[in-house]
Amino acid sequence: MIGCTYGTFFQVTVSGGSYQEGLAVTLQGIPAGLRVQEDEIYFDLLQRKPGQGELSSPRREPDIPVIYTGVNAADTMTGFTNEGHTNGTPMTILIPNLDRHFEHIEQYRSTNRTPRPGHASYASHQKYGQWDDSIGAGIFSGRYTSTIVAAGTVAKKILADHGITIFGFVREAAGVAMEAMDSDTIAARVRTFKEIRRDMDPVYHLVYREGRIRPGMRFLEKMAVLAEIEKMVPEIKRQPLTDREIAALAEKGLHPVLNCPHLESARAMYDRILAVRDSGDSSGGIVEVIARGVPAGIGEPVFKKLDGELGRMMSIGTVKSVEIGAGRAVKDMTGSQNNDQMFMQDGQVAFSGNNSGGITGGLTTGQDIVVRLAIKPTPTIAKPQKTIDKVSHTDAELAAVTRRDPTIVSRVWPVAEAFMAVVLLDQFIINLAQQEMRKRYDS
Repeated sequence: MIGCTYGTFFQVTVSGGSYQEGLAVTLQGIPAGLRVQEDEIYFDLLQRKPGQGELSSPRREPDIPVIYTGVNAADTMTGFTNEGHTNGTPMTILIPNLDRHFEHIEQYRSTNRTPRPGHASYASHQKYGQWDDSIGAGIFSGRYTSTIVAAGTVAKKILADHGITIFGFVREAAGVAMEAMDSDTIAARVRTFKEIRRDMDPVYHLVYREGRIRPGMRFLEKMAVLAEIEKMVPEIKRQPLTDREIAALAEKGLHPVLNCPHLESARAMYDRILAVRDSGDSSGGIVEVIARGVPAGIGEPVFKKLDGELGRMMSIGTVKSVEIGAGRAVKDMTGSQNNDQMFMQDGQVAFSGNNSGGITGGLTTGQDIVVRLAIKPTPTIAKPQKTIDKVSHTDAELAAVTRRDPTIVSRVWPVAEAFMAVVLLDQFIINLAQQEMRKRYDS
């Protein structure tokens, strides 16, 4: 595969598969001196991992990250305090698979001759033949998105040091659209949702709060811990929330499972998702992700315009369209309706709206960058579907017996945050280099 690397100055390379030993992501272009800890990476990974309730697959991957390269193993000399900080070399983060038992592998083996409609299993077999990693769909599984999330943690941390923040949420699910809300409230509720999800997560308590994995531990010491965690996986369950806990979340405007910041909308989405699931089917929706604090002028014409680069979010396996700003709605507007007119306000440039989604001519305007992703229904469903036997080339019928999500919408928003962060950081570094060089000629 030659398509597993992205970026110019901030490069991300992913590898691994759903039922291989695990997954890995290697990052190049991280500045030396950054302090990144594994519990920070896990904080983002737990937002997308499965096994967290009725809206996700029952697979219980802990998604415990291990930083393998790229940081100093100890203070490099007397008087220095650089242990655990990046040293400018490539950073590799491992995410071992710990819930891949034989009975699950056998479920895939028993159905792999009959590819799932709507899934990559037919096309990947055409590409790789008998060598295709078809157990759990390999790198075509949504499991690979854990690598994107890990990369995004690092990218978001660097961007935050420059005043740029990113947050994502569910805008629509199973045909139920969220009611309008102001972005400040959305940002605050998303932040609270993430923190509460961490506080409720049994793996976070087991691994980090109880100190099983700590900064400074050697790789093999961490592997010994993961070997013990693997034995515990079947018993690690998030306890159902009590009525009191659900009520406390509701007072904060939060749903216990779905990251939609408008509570009534979230409840309606949840009920509709479960109704579709109970019929043996699956559902899709829309995820929105917003970046704030991005300075004007970022983007590279002609082939690396920022909106074009953000269009690469189609690389998230379940995404079927990417909209920026008003998106498709611009086709029904006039120029006077669509244009975000400019005026001066308190000595700063202001805009009448944000139909552009913070990008014009492929360059940022300084407004919020607003991106919406259309998420298709999970292709693996309980209803019988017509397919073919990819070996004998005969007609066949398939009813899924493997683990699956009734909707993927509730798990895509952390991936969207991360992907946007990776794109923005790469473009931000390019712009910093150009601006620094330009100073020589501005004087």
